[in-house]
Amino acid sequence: METRDVLALLTCVLLVFSGGTYGVKFLLKGNYLLGFEWLIVAFSGTNFLIYMLTESKLSYGISFFCDAFSRGFGIPIVTVLGLMAVTHNFRPSALKDVAIFSLTFAGTFVLIKADFMARPLPYFYVVMWAGYSLYLIYFIGRLLRVGERLHALGVALAAVLGLMVACIYDFYPIPGDDSKAVFMSIALTSWSYMMVQLYYAFFALERATHRGARVR
Repeated sequence: METRDVLALLTCVLLVFSGGTYGVKFLLKGNYLLGFEWLIVAFSGTNFLIYMLTESKLSYGISFFCDAFSRGFGIPIVTVLGLMAVTHNFRPSALKDVAIFSLTFAGTFVLIKADFMARPLPYFYVVMWAGYSLYLIYFIGRLLRVGERLHALGVALAAVLGLMVACIYDFYPIPGDDSKAVFMSIALTSWSYMMVQLYYAFFALERATHRGARVR
């Protein structure tokens, strides 16, 4: 096994650890949208890790579906709605959480199964991620407004890395990276960082918002 393949395996473990740890933390804090989305990413990473080690087609299929879900709906829609708990006080009921995941899972089946989506699918992913990036710009502005400059910088880095990965994914392959091991290492590390950074930025903004409300 080459060094780049070992690195890809290690970054996959990092993704599983980050998504699993901070997904559970979000669930314990009562944010089920972010909690379950982070756990879906961890579940995807777990199955991809199994695939890399065993070449299991079942694990690859599960990882492929979860990856399509997160790229198409999980991050651009579910994550944004989850973050809106602190930016817009959007706190849906458990029934609405179930409805959001049900609709986005159904949408994912359409993405990967419908023939008419085969050609526009890469563009769809980038457009959805661009929309998510625009929301992050707003989120960064909110962090700056309450004086959380370090977290604002951290989220800005996550936004840039995430959009870069989304564009490279289907449009700009890395020269010489035929197995995509280098790209996977970059992508999985970026996603891991994003999940950890958004967790701490979310609660930093929540604490600052509550402090401001008490002062007023």
